[in-house]
Amino acid sequence: MMAFTKPDEAATARTRARYQRLSPMYDRMEGVAERRYVPWRTYLWSQVRGPMVFEVGVGTGKNMLYYPPGLQITAVDLTPGMLERAQKRAVDLKLNVDLLLGDVQALAFPDASFDSAVATFVFCSVPDPVLGLQELARVVKPCGQVLLLEHMRSANRLLGAIMDFLNPVVVRVMGANINRRTVENVEKSGLVLERVEDLGMGGIFKLITARVADNPVHSGSRGLSSAAIPLWETT
Repeated sequence: MMAFTKPDEAATARTRARYQRLSPMYDRMEGVAERRYVPWRTYLWSQVRGPMVFEVGVGTGKNMLYYPPGLQITAVDLTPGMLERAQKRAVDLKLNVDLLLGDVQALAFPDASFDSAVATFVFCSVPDPVLGLQELARVVKPCGQVLLLEHMRSANRLLGAIMDFLNPVVVRVMGANINRRTVENVEKSGLVLERVEDLGMGGIFKLITARVADNPVHSGSRGLSSAAIPLWETT
């Protein structure tokens, strides 16, 4: 039986504080890089199966431009400042998306709530990525899909070592770990790894397609009333 742990509250608070600090300038900081990501986001969302879709780490809502029609999307983020910008983007785009404050490490949704889950550049920042992926396996239906667009540690020995060396500074400044082994973390979580596609930068960027096992083992809803709450209740 898979062991489920509780989130590290101090580490989660530090992550929230970093992204709250960055939220006013986040889109400007990512402006140049975002041009590279456009075709990847488009491709990812073309693969999503609905109708009930869960987006974790919605941030400022960068994926909203690529949401296919006909999906019922619930999206969470750890940081109120990010969600405020996502809410404005949803209004500007006239989208009906349920935006909630929530922590992927402790989701307040019942088991098997969604047909699919999507995350883009999220598990580089989750304090316990395996725990977060286990929660996705819990809230997605058996055989449902989990799609991840992520950057991770290079397989090149020299470059990987450089990324390890620089990672503490990058985390403090940007919030994201640059040396995560996300493919291995997906396997550790109990999700069934189906496909890994290299997208660029020598395999640093990948699209990961996984699915929930036919008979997943999970601990049931964590029942944390504060883990997923409407944005308007935080303002």
